[in-house]
Amino acid sequence: MKNILAIAFLLFSSGSFAQFKTDKIAASEQKQLTQNHKKKHPGSINNSNIIYQRLEVQVNPAIYFIAGNVTTHFIPSGPIQFIEFDLSDSMTVDSIIFHNTAISFTHSADVIHIVFPSQLPADDEDSVKVYYHGLPFWNSGFGSFVQNVHGLDNTPVIWTLSEPYGAKDWWPCKQDLTDKIDSLDVIITTPKIYRAASNGLLVKETTIDSSKTYYWKHRYPIAAYLVCLAVSNYDVFYNYVPFGADTLPVMNFVYPEDSATLRDHSVDVISTMQLYDTLFGLYPFDKEKYGMVEFGWDGGMEHQTMTFVRNFDFELIAHELAHHWFGDKVTCASWHDIWLNEGFATYLSVLCYEHIAPIWYMPAKMEHMYGATNNPNGSVWCDDTTSVDRIFDSDMSYSKGAMVLHMLRWKLGDSLFFAGLRNYLTDVNNAYAFAATPDLQAHLETTSGMDLSQFFNTWVYGKGFPSYQIDWAQNFSNHVDLVINQTQSDPSVPFFSMPLPLKFKNALHDTIVVFNHTFSGQTFSVDLPFAADSLIFDPDLWIISAYDTITNDYIPSNIIAGRSDYNFSLRLSPNPVARLLRIQVQAAVEKSAEIKIVNSLGQFVQKYQQQLLPGVNSFQVNVAGWASGAYHVSIQAGGNTIKSTFVVLSDK
Repeated sequence: MKNILAIAFLLFSSGSFAQFKTDKIAASEQKQLTQNHKKKHPGSINNSNIIYQRLEVQVNPAIYFIAGNVTTHFIPSGPIQFIEFDLSDSMTVDSIIFHNTAISFTHSADVIHIVFPSQLPADDEDSVKVYYHGLPFWNSGFGSFVQNVHGLDNTPVIWTLSEPYGAKDWWPCKQDLTDKIDSLDVIITTPKIYRAASNGLLVKETTIDSSKTYYWKHRYPIAAYLVCLAVSNYDVFYNYVPFGADTLPVMNFVYPEDSATLRDHSVDVISTMQLYDTLFGLYPFDKEKYGMVEFGWDGGMEHQTMTFVRNFDFELIAHELAHHWFGDKVTCASWHDIWLNEGFATYLSVLCYEHIAPIWYMPAKMEHMYGATNNPNGSVWCDDTTSVDRIFDSDMSYSKGAMVLHMLRWKLGDSLFFAGLRNYLTDVNNAYAFAATPDLQAHLETTSGMDLSQFFNTWVYGKGFPSYQIDWAQNFSNHVDLVINQTQSDPSVPFFSMPLPLKFKNALHDTIVVFNHTFSGQTFSVDLPFAADSLIFDPDLWIISAYDTITNDYIPSNIIAGRSDYNFSLRLSPNPVARLLRIQVQAAVEKSAEIKIVNSLGQFVQKYQQQLLPGVNSFQVNVAGWASGAYHVSIQAGGNTIKSTFVVLSDK
């Protein structure tokens, strides 16, 4: 199914709305070398609040090397004798400067341990500077510091990708999800033939001899893994996104050889950002800018205010921009909760198809439904944060996370769902900080008034998915009885409770009826205004499920007990009739019936016995040659009689 969808989506790639496969986006966000997927060390001790960092580096994209220093301003959370930063052992720490004096430190197990000459008091701001240099751990497409080339001239480029555990590979930082850097400056010196991109606003460019220094200033809280740099011979151009009387600049860094094509594709960011503004509020970093940087890995990364993307595909632009609300403004508080980043970004790209390119809304949902049910034992909540493969599992963290949000939207309705998300984003405890799954649940519950404990326990923390078995029957009075059973792909969840939309239809009519399914084997009844010839489960793909079955032979126990309207019922067609009359008799149980047909004078025309089987029994009567006029059919079985009338037309 996934391969079929991929072919379908390729048909759409002639314009800027090119489908970018979710598994490729996920793969691109697995930022570390496959063999290094285990987080080897526990990391630095967090005993202070970082309020400002100034990162000054020298980078030449022709040489795999970085050197520089990081000044960190911090406030001790209590009296402290030391401070620690994360930095790979592959890097060299040259010195630590505190109050203009070099102080002692150790560097092992990827941690710099800095000992102060005396104890620092709580709550007093202080600072320390780390000088360092070296070759970051690995030069790979999955690496955190990558050197590559582009174009026919093999122009060198260096870019960084730090999620989830790679920031420490190339700069001293606090690589955790508990303390954002309140304010950041990134100062990059490189040969003047290159341009350097980073977070925030470019406030100064200074040329000295053969070098050029780019000074980037960012004044929003930022997680360490979202700090970035990219250096090459970039061509720079702008898009502008209007919001009423205001306009937000979008700064684009692209390879010169791709500039013409990417200028055309880059405009997709305008309608996408305007949609997100409507649904979730203004772009969270509106006082600075948004940026997109071309790089050489086949995917994207949501570096705060400066997304790295490849090919500027529509879905990729939508996904990475979405992270600036879900992932950058509100960042997952643990890699266990990565779906709060990736599930949201994936679902927002689905919303872009719904609102901007609706022809691809259903195919996008189909793709993510397939991903959500591709692993019968997987959960949205990440149960192994030592594995980058598991954190960025395209099926669970991305597709299933997106479809869980889609189900929450179905369960709450659009108004409450989007209001709850806006409240989640603006909560002072979440905004420009960290949030966990219970924080999202709490806001959706407060907004909707619903208890969502069972939903989150089964669909987010629980594993697997349901399969539904639906058996239904409709009598000739258009009354429907059905039973809905459910099986689960993983034993961790005994039952998935959801309101289920079922579509009843025939060639001329259709209607969707929602059944609140709370246990397997639950029976329902509904009266329809028409005779349905088919039933479709979840026609708009609201419910995560797979291997569902529908049968049309259900006989409820109360029918067998003797409801006369179901013991047997009758339909005649066509009526009037000229040649062949079709008689349909619906029976609940097997029984013998006597069928009589008389004319308008009460004279017998036909009389015979018929054995009725459970379900719909159909047989024909040839009326060719009968006199025109009204005829009456009576069927007697089990002590009950039903009658109907038909009209014979001359076949001449």
